[in-house]
Amino acid sequence: MPITPTEKIWMNGELVDWEKAQVHVLTHALHYGSGVFEGIRAYETAEGPAIFRLTEHIERLFNSAKILGMEIPYTVDELIAATKETVAATGLSSCYIRPIAYLGYGEMGLNTLPCTVDVSIACWPWGAYLGDDAVTKGVRLKTSLWTRHDHNTMPPAAKTTGNYVNSSLAKVEALKAGYDEAVMLAPNGLVAECSGENIFVSRHGKLISPPLSAGALEGITQSTVMTIAADLGFEAVLDNIARTDLYIADEAFVCGTAAEVSSVNSVDDRSIACPGPMTLAIAEKYHQAVRGEIAEYKHWCELAV
Repeated sequence: MPITPTEKIWMNGELVDWEKAQVHVLTHALHYGSGVFEGIRAYETAEGPAIFRLTEHIERLFNSAKILGMEIPYTVDELIAATKETVAATGLSSCYIRPIAYLGYGEMGLNTLPCTVDVSIACWPWGAYLGDDAVTKGVRLKTSLWTRHDHNTMPPAAKTTGNYVNSSLAKVEALKAGYDEAVMLAPNGLVAECSGENIFVSRHGKLISPPLSAGALEGITQSTVMTIAADLGFEAVLDNIARTDLYIADEAFVCGTAAEVSSVNSVDDRSIACPGPMTLAIAEKYHQAVRGEIAEYKHWCELAV
């Protein structure tokens, strides 16, 4: 999706004009993928723009940096405040937010120890990643020929920029073949996740999503969905699933900050009932929760101003 520029981007402690938010061509992260990032959304609520699960996202950013041995030169609270400041500066009632911490200009080579760490936060209007009708229409998935990283190759637990070359290869492969999204398998052949979303399948009335140990990112939307599912009376667990479990699923959906909750209508041309009743119920609750419309979930919505 194309990006619509907003007025300001937060860079290393100050708001700068969108077109002036630039880095040097010899920035370390450009050459080696040495950065960590988050995808967050702010939604319009009755009390103003609110950022959904902002604290958990920023905490995960710091966890990713810790896995990489990268020390972010700000505290969690400082980046929470900076994110709110950036959203407020846009004047938008809802937007997508991209915080990124990366190794900057001044050192080159594989030794990252002398490198500085820069931090930026940008936000812009962005619709549903897989389409506004993905809840009801569903998306077509293709099992990718590209394998998700092994834990001792590139740590899938860290949301690092370099890791997403793997995801991009899978996504483009799926799109060129006429599908909407890719399913990625772990080195042991079990399902890990999609290129940019966690996946849930329903078998015999139980929702199952692959765990971190299978190579899935520990998704904040995944966690949100599991809480909502439990509150709706659905059993939802993290457990291993095989590729064939996707083919015979009673229903399936993918979820993530960008994709929100999107139904799956087929995997590798095997049709899946779409949209499923659990998917629809969870998607409706999620839609209300992120907009601060459900009292028990309002603590997830942090006002930007």
